[in-house]
Amino acid sequence: MALYVILSNLTDEGRKTIKSRPERIREVNKEIEAMGGKLLGQYACLGPYDFVNIIEAPSNEVIVRISVELGSRGTLQLMTLPAMSVDEFISRINA
Repeated sequence: MALYVILSNLTDEGRKTIKSRPERIREVNKEIEAMGGKLLGQYACLGPYDFVNIIEAPSNEVIVRISVELGSRGTLQLMTLPAMSVDEFISRINA
C-alpha cells in the first residue's frame, strides 16, 4: 500500500463545523476508511496548515477519490503528497 501525506486547511465553514461539532473530525476519518484509505496518523497543527494526515491507500485512484470527495464539500482545502519511508527512499537510490 502506498503512503500519502494530506495537508489541510479548514475554510470558514469548516471552522464553524469543527467548533460546533468537533466529533466531525472522527466521522470524516471513518469516511476515509470506507473509501479504501487507512488513517495511520493525524495531527492538528499551528502554522500554515491546520491538519496533517498520514494515509495508506492501495492506489492513486483511491487517494484521488478521497481527496476529491473531501475537497468538494467546501469545508477544507487539501494538498495531497505521495510519500515513502526513508528506508524505501534509500533502497531506491541505491538500486
